[in-house]
Amino acid sequence: MRTLELAGEQVPVIGQGTWRMGEEASRRRAEVAALRQGIELGLRLIDTAEMYGEGGAEVVVGQAIAGLREQVFLVSKVYPHNASHSGVAAACERSLKRMQVDCIDLYLLHWRGQYPLAETVEAFERLREQGKIKRWGVSNFDLEDLHELDAPVCASNQVLYNPEARGIEFDLLPWQQHQGMPLMAYCPLGQAGSLLRNPILREVAERHAVTPAQVALAWVLRQPGVIAIPKAVEPTHLRLNVEAAALQLSPACLDLIDTAYPAPTRKRYLQMV
Repeated sequence: MRTLELAGEQVPVIGQGTWRMGEEASRRRAEVAALRQGIELGLRLIDTAEMYGEGGAEVVVGQAIAGLREQVFLVSKVYPHNASHSGVAAACERSLKRMQVDCIDLYLLHWRGQYPLAETVEAFERLREQGKIKRWGVSNFDLEDLHELDAPVCASNQVLYNPEARGIEFDLLPWQQHQGMPLMAYCPLGQAGSLLRNPILREVAERHAVTPAQVALAWVLRQPGVIAIPKAVEPTHLRLNVEAAALQLSPACLDLIDTAYPAPTRKRYLQMV
């Protein structure tokens, strides 16, 4: 699978999301098995957060990576209301305990909150010095937020990105590409709703003999410096995600998608889920 550099390491351009995992005990075994299978298939970047299942997703991740920690690039996120100096430290300790690891590869501020960015960055840097995280970054930051952050050591920004939500292409994505800051695209399948039922996406899928979900992933990954983090539990979906990393959409098909979901021509508010 194609890789790119994130936080000083080569990671696959498609990872595994865990939103909605850890919410029901009856699904725990299947979720753990899915993450382990994904790792075996090369989807070794796993993205989670203390918010997902109120820590439940991190517990699932911990069980899934048991005995496989050295193979995994682990991303987690801190709640904005925990983003004070002491709050970040305590939240990180809880996340480490839930995932049964000593260090998080990339730790993100989930979105902006009440605490000054400088205070959160200072807390992140303290964690890095202590060896509890390797690098830190942000999530749901627009260009103005990144300018205010003014931290060249910020490793990544994770935002909503798919054909239905492409406002970032106007200014945020080009800026990150120019800065060499990888962008992590969450919900690249649009939460598997109306996007995958769109007739044009289905037509493109037929032309390439693939699924609409693979088209959506390939569309996101057509941009340099982008990592997609779809969630998948079914084994078939995991394999299809892996195959999507090699899919190159034809110029004609990209034009078709543009007719259904036009590129932005002006600044838009950052979309979030």
